[in-house]
Amino acid sequence: MNKYTEAFARLLTIMDDLRAKCPWDKKQTIDSLRHLTLEETYELSDAILKGDLQEVKKELGDLMLHLVFYAKIASETQTFDIADVLHGICDKLITRHPHIYGDTQVTGEEEVKQNWEKIKLKEGNKSVLQGVPNSLPALLKAYRMQEKARGVGFDWENPAQVWEKVEEEMQEFQEALEISTERAEDEFGDLIFALINFARFKGINPETALERTNQKFIRRFQYLEQQASASQKELSDMTLAEMDVFWNEAKQKGL
Repeated sequence: MNKYTEAFARLLTIMDDLRAKCPWDKKQTIDSLRHLTLEETYELSDAILKGDLQEVKKELGDLMLHLVFYAKIASETQTFDIADVLHGICDKLITRHPHIYGDTQVTGEEEVKQNWEKIKLKEGNKSVLQGVPNSLPALLKAYRMQEKARGVGFDWENPAQVWEKVEEEMQEFQEALEISTERAEDEFGDLIFALINFARFKGINPETALERTNQKFIRRFQYLEQQASASQKELSDMTLAEMDVFWNEAKQKGL
């Protein structure tokens, strides 16, 4: 038994023990774990964005526990078990990588993606967009839909075309502002969608980019709060110009 098999077997044994003996673990269902799994996934995402690999390791362990937990619950009704899960993903990977496990020839990453989407359609998917979860956050959902469409050749030819679309949508948004909030909201959505498309063409992940900006805003605003408190001032009593002094200090400090 190698170290990987030993470690995984240890986790499975502990999961069996917890399910049999721990009151909390006994009560859990696939439904009750769902929101906890989402939380663990976001914690992993936070660790990745921070570049903290030790924290990534910890969060991967938490997420792995959840995956094993789901399989354990399903095995109790003989629906499936962890072996079925692992064989299922192995079979999928082999089927969807014919350039590795078959005779298909590819020239690069884009052909791999295109083959992947074509194989999914052959497997029974009625739409290339079917694999994009409805519950994804809207920005990430737009990005993934665009990637899926690109996989079957539905895409712009170059970034300049996409930027023209961004400028067109910006103009339509500005015009819509003079009409109604509802119309402006529609056009704003189109504008964001176009910007996401442009980011994708430039190799920028818009979800990651926006979250980094969110974190930057948090750091700078918390610095503003700290400096205001140190000066015995309340933010609500300060002018915008006074707050800008601390905000610019934060920027100068690289926060």
